[in-house]
Amino acid sequence: MNVEEIIEGVLGENRRLLARAITLVENEHPEAKEILRRLYPRTGKAHVIGITGFPGVGKSTIVSKLTGEFRKRGKSVGIVAVDPSSPFTGGALLGDRLRLDGADVNENLWLDEKVFFRSMGSRGRLGGIAKKTGDVVKLLDAAGFEKILVETVGAGQGETGVLEVADTVVVTLMPETGDDIQVNKAGILEIGDIFVINKADLEGAENVERWLKYMLSLDEGTVMELSKLSHADEAKIMQKLKWKRPILKTIANKGIGIKELANKIERHYDVMRKNGMLEEKRREKAKLSAIELAIEEIRFEIMKRYKQLLDGEMDPYTAADKIVREVLK
Repeated sequence: MNVEEIIEGVLGENRRLLARAITLVENEHPEAKEILRRLYPRTGKAHVIGITGFPGVGKSTIVSKLTGEFRKRGKSVGIVAVDPSSPFTGGALLGDRLRLDGADVNENLWLDEKVFFRSMGSRGRLGGIAKKTGDVVKLLDAAGFEKILVETVGAGQGETGVLEVADTVVVTLMPETGDDIQVNKAGILEIGDIFVINKADLEGAENVERWLKYMLSLDEGTVMELSKLSHADEAKIMQKLKWKRPILKTIANKGIGIKELANKIERHYDVMRKNGMLEEKRREKAKLSAIELAIEEIRFEIMKRYKQLLDGEMDPYTAADKIVREVLK
């Protein structure tokens, strides 16, 4: 099957060819780069939503219920769920059907042609997402999915990789994790656009809500102090603060609070589009993606061209100096 057929299939919403394209991208097949390059102009229309949080807080259930809610609103939904990798195959440990079936899905999403689900193994990458998550999101975007949900590995404070792909980040917490929140507060406060306290019927939900409100008020107060640095910075920060980060309570396995969460997600997207933050955020992501791709290409060329040096012909410091001198000639 050639590149042209795959591209036409992705644009034509052919699920089999979309899955094929994703596999090529995940496995870094030589054809993948050309597919992504050709499809890139057709991206940028989807609203990408990151669902992140600690292990066990109910992210999969929230993803499945949000999918059902967005489908009720007539939106097509693509889902990328990042799982720990199998130590044997490198693939995702939790399969697609297991992932959603384990999330108490009442709707039969599997037969819905406007829903597409893909699990990805993290393959040891830190940050909560897989190396090729961003590229898979671009394929789903090009395929016409209006909402793309990215569920991260539950990894705590270091799980900030979702910022690389998401327009809106939903941080999911649950009661009885107060000590964990204290330890991880920096990561939580920095990446979240919306905060969800799931399993809100458990004891301690009010305490988590009070703590979050207090910490968010401190965080925004600190940001306002920093805004005194310059008029340009102040204007930029004031734009960001037009969005007051909400704290919602859900009992996702019963569907409670999901409609309100979907409303806030769509509201955040509208605010970002109107105040220019969406365009700014996407420009920054594109820039970082280009740098990462360039570094990857350079690393590959170095490994190919300087195999003898890297195989121990000389000490690593001398080898590095020699490589840099030759590359920068």
